Amino acid sequence: MTLPALLPAPASPVADAYARLGEAYPGLAFRELEPGDAVPAGEGWFRADELAAGGPALDGFLAWDAEQIRRDYGEEARPDVVASFGLHRYAWPTLLLITVPWFLRRRVPRVDPASVAYHRTDSRIVVRVTDFACLPGDPAAVLPGARVVRDEAALRDEVRTAVADHIGPLLDGFAPRMRRGRRALWGMVTDEIVEGLWYIGERLGERQRAMTELQELLPGTVKPYVGTPGFRTLPGPSGERLPTRDRASCCLFYTLRPDDTCVTCPRTCDADRVARLLPNA
Repeated sequence: MTLPALLPAPASPVADAYARLGEAYPGLAFRELEPGDAVPAGEGWFRADELAAGGPALDGFLAWDAEQIRRDYGEEARPDVVASFGLHRYAWPTLLLITVPWFLRRRVPRVDPASVAYHRTDSRIVVRVTDFACLPGDPAAVLPGARVVRDEAALRDEVRTAVADHIGPLLDGFAPRMRRGRRALWGMVTDEIVEGLWYIGERLGERQRAMTELQELLPGTVKPYVGTPGFRTLPGPSGERLPTRDRASCCLFYTLRPDDTCVTCPRTCDADRVARLLPNA
């Protein structure tokens, strides 16, 4: 497997990876905090550790999702549906702060919940990175906070640990509102990791490598994660090979639109998937 050549170590070990993430996903602005910057609070900002506490901050965060559902679908969603939407909309982009530097630069930042803030109205996420794991020979290994691990397998362990350490407290905050057991919650986390990096990999022209590396990252046997990436290929009517996957969890969108399931939902049959995946669909 050929990886991008490592650049000379920048002032931040993740700055170039976050810059490429922003280019690939312009709908959300990602910014790394400078050492002297405070994590934003108030005026529309939600800090991750406040959401993990599950109190008024989480109420305010989920009020955005409840209003969006009323506005776009003209109905009130169940509280567990609102909470599921809110967790998805937090986890999908935020976990990219960990997986994209790993994918692009083989650097795995630890992202403390107290060091992340999300502005929902303005679609902005800020983060402070103070330590990270990397491979031997990485120019960034000399930077403060660097932790060198022995090989690619150890670096994958770092990714899984970094994600679990960040999202685990968030699950504690969201769980009482979601009517899901721990296994289902970690299945949802598995899906967020996979679908986020799969999308960014495609935007960067590296979809196949993203799929290969996600299969190595999530083989289905590493706790607390549940399930594999679930990638498979469907044949199109003219011999096309159409990539799809089966989700490990349900996003609950069917509760709003029963006939409009996600293309990766186990409820969506293969014939419908093929029709929706064809280039001119």
